[in-house]
Amino acid sequence: MLAAMPPTPTPTPAPGAPRVRERGDACPGALRLHSADDGHLARLRLPAGRLTARQVEVLAHAAETLGDGRISVTSRGNAELRGLAGDCGAELAALLAEAGLLPSPTHERVRNIVASPAAGLDGLGAADVQLWARELDERLCAAPWAAALSGRFLFVLDDGRGDVTGLGGDVTLVAVAPGAALLRLGDRTVRVAAADAPRAALAAARAFLTAAREAGTGAWRVRELPEGSGVDVRAALTTAGIAAEPVREPLPPHGAPPALAPGPLGPAALHVLAPLGRFTAGRLRALLPADEVRFTPWRGAVVVGADPGRLPALEAHGLITRPDSPWAGVSACTGRPGCAKSLADVRADAVPGRPGLPVHYSGCERRCGHPHGDWVDVLAAPGGGYLVDGAPVPRTDLTPAVTTARTAPRTAPRTTR
Repeated sequence: MLAAMPPTPTPTPAPGAPRVRERGDACPGALRLHSADDGHLARLRLPAGRLTARQVEVLAHAAETLGDGRISVTSRGNAELRGLAGDCGAELAALLAEAGLLPSPTHERVRNIVASPAAGLDGLGAADVQLWARELDERLCAAPWAAALSGRFLFVLDDGRGDVTGLGGDVTLVAVAPGAALLRLGDRTVRVAAADAPRAALAAARAFLTAAREAGTGAWRVRELPEGSGVDVRAALTTAGIAAEPVREPLPPHGAPPALAPGPLGPAALHVLAPLGRFTAGRLRALLPADEVRFTPWRGAVVVGADPGRLPALEAHGLITRPDSPWAGVSACTGRPGCAKSLADVRADAVPGRPGLPVHYSGCERRCGHPHGDWVDVLAAPGGGYLVDGAPVPRTDLTPAVTTARTAPRTAPRTTR
């Protein structure tokens, strides 16, 4: 259970052919460590990104004593610890379990739940989907069959403001008034009662597993199912005793969701971003005191129970607190020296340009952790230099090139890399 994770090749299907996965999902977790050039990596699933104040302290302590002292926030609002020793698995697991961060060892990698981070805080949205996330997590961990889901299968819960609907969920719930939710799985959308939303999401996930088994291709995600092997969502909901009706107007297709801007969220909450998506242990502790902390898909944190007067102090700690900061929306993969595949130390080379489109620095063509929707693609090139949206740029000219790319009008979104 605490073994290091071997690398898994990603098969590339021929054009028009379904993806066939011949090996099991080797996605890293808190109990399955991944070996990297800078040590081992642990990925901790945090449903809805939620941490209590005690859990924030435990995570900071684990990073300092077992890792490299940093906590990375992923595009799903999960946390990663890097620089871990290969034999620290048992100690890490004990720390996390004691803090309530491992409620189910058999399900810890499938607890991928993103929810609108500001739900219930700023008066927007049709429902507090943070409550849905907690119920869904409890039901997910209590269902033995759910452990068969891939570590990449994603539940997305949007409170109606549209901030996370486009994050590529396999099962997407959107709160709508009055007292209802839209559920999307693949190209099917149905309406269910809000009270049934978490149960409906779990039933949809089970329907996916059934379809994946019947397809026989080892699909990890809904989009990997072969054409024609649709998931019968309504039948699954009927079996679960959940009333559902089809929706003529489906949810918008996966696109660019509006990022939650850094700054105040109502009178008693704040949103701050971590530079390049990484908190030091000290910066993470600077978020306290807090009623709770919610990591966000934009690699930041919502601090619940904090008034706007704390923003200057958080900015002094090096956190991004203003939407006009040039570093807002700038992210990067691990790069050198942590990743053997990377061609450059992208974190050291990263420049912000002026505020505008999100920009992501990648050390190789995998582009790990890139944003959803439209973004500026800065890719390390062989022999030095970068490609900025495909155009060669010397390292010394990155600032003007990235500024132009972030602020120039676009005739069409460049969303596929």
